Amino acid sequence: MSVTVRVPAKVNVQLAVGAARPDGFHDLANIFLAVSLYDEVTATPDADGLRVTCEGPDADQVPLDRTNLAARAALALAERYGRAPDVHLHITKDIPVAGGMAGGSADGAGALLACDALWGTGASREELLDICAELGSDVPFSLVGGAALGTGRGERLTELEVGGDFHWVFAPAARGLSTPAVYREFDRLAEGRDIPEPVADQAVLDALAKGDAAALAVAVSNDLQPAALSLYPELGDTLAAGRAAGALAALVSGSGPTTAFLATDAKSASDIAGVLRASGTCRDVRTAAGAAAGATVLD
Repeated sequence: MSVTVRVPAKVNVQLAVGAARPDGFHDLANIFLAVSLYDEVTATPDADGLRVTCEGPDADQVPLDRTNLAARAALALAERYGRAPDVHLHITKDIPVAGGMAGGSADGAGALLACDALWGTGASREELLDICAELGSDVPFSLVGGAALGTGRGERLTELEVGGDFHWVFAPAARGLSTPAVYREFDRLAEGRDIPEPVADQAVLDALAKGDAAALAVAVSNDLQPAALSLYPELGDTLAAGRAAGALAALVSGSGPTTAFLATDAKSASDIAGVLRASGTCRDVRTAAGAAAGATVLD
């Protein structure tokens, strides 16, 4: 017997970042939108203990030891329910690796749901979300999907209404960016400035609720974008190419380095993708739509 869970990528349509806290984290107002790029995590019993394998684009960059969030999820669930973590987790990657789209977090949420189903632990949604929050700031949203406001360090979620589909183009970059490094650069750039408390932008919430892409394009923002561009200036060329191709909005996705482009509709997204692909400013181009469902057990 095995269980396969499909889990989506995310884009941040608002990422407001507060000053560094004493624990090193930052308070956030993080509006997530799940999009239709997916990883799949398959859990199969394994008498030899915990094992992780991976296939797909950039699979060679995915750690296969117990630092992998999928492995950590299995270990956390097993410990909570007093059982041995005897499971083979196979990850089929389609979300860009180290791209600011929560691919690792998605794998953690996917493994948690897959192991819960495989082992019949019967964990409540609240228990699963509690484990997700222990694993990382983005992991709870990967479980929930749709759209949500994340506060605290991003792990406290309020689900949001979405009134229609939003069409996106994503351009993974030639190399990755470390999320801790981007936050350190944010802190460096913020030295000597008063950083306001992060709050959700009502214009973003309204645009999501109405399904209004034009209104969302005016409102999207990412406080980490200057830091990502400081560490990876070439991303500016990709952003410029997407704007020139007709994107309603262009921004770095989360901590980067994937860049995200909001399009009017599916046809426009395809056209923008073609221009970006020919621009030579990125290593790949993907189209997707949201809001997508969260982690889902496949039949």
